[in-house]
Amino acid sequence: MPDLIRNARRWLAGLKPLRVPEAPARPFKDLWPGEAARGARLVQGEFEIAGSAFSLLPAVDEQPSIGWAPADGPLLWRASAHGFAWLRDLRALGTDAARVRARDLAYDWLAHGSTQDLAQAPEVAGARISAWLGHWDFMAATADDGFRRALMQRLAQDARTILAGLPAEAAHRGALVTLKAAMAAAVALEEEGWLGRALRLLPSELERQFYPDGGHVERSPSQHLAAVQDVIEIRNLLHGAGVNAPTQLALVLERACQALRFFRHQDGGLALFNGTREEAGTLVDLVLHHGQARGRAPMVLADTGFHRMQGSRTLVIVDCGAPPPGRAPDVATGLPRGTDRFAHAGTSSFEMSVGRDRLIVNCGALPMTDGNWRDALRSTAAHSTLVLADTSSSEMREDGLARRPERVEVDRQEQDHAHWLDIAHDGYRKPFGAIHRRKLYLAEGGDDLHGEDSLELPGGGTETLAWTVRFHLHPGVTASISGDGSHVLMRLPSGHGWRLVAGGARVALEESVYMAAEPRRSQQIVLHAEPGTEAVGWEITRIVAQQEG
Repeated sequence: MPDLIRNARRWLAGLKPLRVPEAPARPFKDLWPGEAARGARLVQGEFEIAGSAFSLLPAVDEQPSIGWAPADGPLLWRASAHGFAWLRDLRALGTDAARVRARDLAYDWLAHGSTQDLAQAPEVAGARISAWLGHWDFMAATADDGFRRALMQRLAQDARTILAGLPAEAAHRGALVTLKAAMAAAVALEEEGWLGRALRLLPSELERQFYPDGGHVERSPSQHLAAVQDVIEIRNLLHGAGVNAPTQLALVLERACQALRFFRHQDGGLALFNGTREEAGTLVDLVLHHGQARGRAPMVLADTGFHRMQGSRTLVIVDCGAPPPGRAPDVATGLPRGTDRFAHAGTSSFEMSVGRDRLIVNCGALPMTDGNWRDALRSTAAHSTLVLADTSSSEMREDGLARRPERVEVDRQEQDHAHWLDIAHDGYRKPFGAIHRRKLYLAEGGDDLHGEDSLELPGGGTETLAWTVRFHLHPGVTASISGDGSHVLMRLPSGHGWRLVAGGARVALEESVYMAAEPRRSQQIVLHAEPGTEAVGWEITRIVAQQEG
């Protein structure tokens, strides 16, 4: 029944005439910085987002344009192209050539891309509405009348369609993007009825998007950052329009900003969980500034499923939660609709930093590409945790996860500023009948992280299966294995030395890759447990000066 009502609204929306002004009724300003280097590449025809770059070119001499059709790039990359996410980078470049490229691509999209099913998806149309309004002065204010009129007509058409389809069907951040765009268009087009309807939906959408502890439902630090940006834009939009925001908005924003602090390493960037790449610390600072964030980072996000342990300058962030729920993708576009769209098989993985140096990491992500690289980075082997029989703890699909841990148990204890964390998940129960248990202890001074990884076999049957424990090292860390193979020495960029020793497994130093920003070679410490091994203990300790000497 809800789908029938939503479809009826969309049909009626297409029949109702709409007055379209020549320009937005009030100016908007996109708050967030782009990257001039990416803008320069786009002037040359290459659109890069989240590490994936493909051609984005307008039609020339009646030859087909590149970037809008299904054959022109991966699904999520094309969604970003249709959503005009690239306007930020052209604005950051700020040259006449950048402005011309923006208009050429917009003209071309109107002629060749606007009828694509993907372009009309609510979250994609919503992103495009916000991008056009936020960069109107850069792209359209000084353009010819015909161009501005075409943009405004399409903007109004998209806005009317997405309003008719609210609340959005997607469970992830795309629904918040859609609602934000509906409010922005309502203000720009002076449609009070639209704005009233969107405002009525806002409290329930905020509740759906954020857990009570402030974490975002996708459990991805990158998507959390973007969702906080959305909420800030909604707050500023309503304030600028002289409209009182629901009281819930300020409460959600405050908790979400505290949760954003939770995910930061001490270099200012975000931890690499669930599709997250390195985000510039300056951007995170800017978001927290606009969010008027107060207070320190919490130590636990119980609802979201992450724990943070800190001793002096040593910080450990641990994924202690079950992956978020999945949902069937949209039939027309193929876009994921579940909150697991960027989920990785990284349950019980952790990252460790010392001061501004990252030591233990996950490998990063390429969320905007398809195929082997994307799935390899989502696999358990690309995370700092246990891998049983070269199998991931969650089974990956293009739009999310299939098999996954259903139960994750966590016990945390603290005493005299030392931290104990006991985690168990059943991601290996269905294929192997095994439970992975990880115990972590961080000493008060932060110089000693003890761990134990074990397999509990209530059903038996895994005695013939080998397993590994992987610790991926940041590319800035130099590592060497001792002559007898008993331990690994690690040196941070700051010059401080650390040592990893293990019992119950063979210690090896192997190649890895770091895809959090530009692709970089790195190393990983791998503890190889023989079949039948029940537990492997390990210890990462700081080497004091006299030991180094």
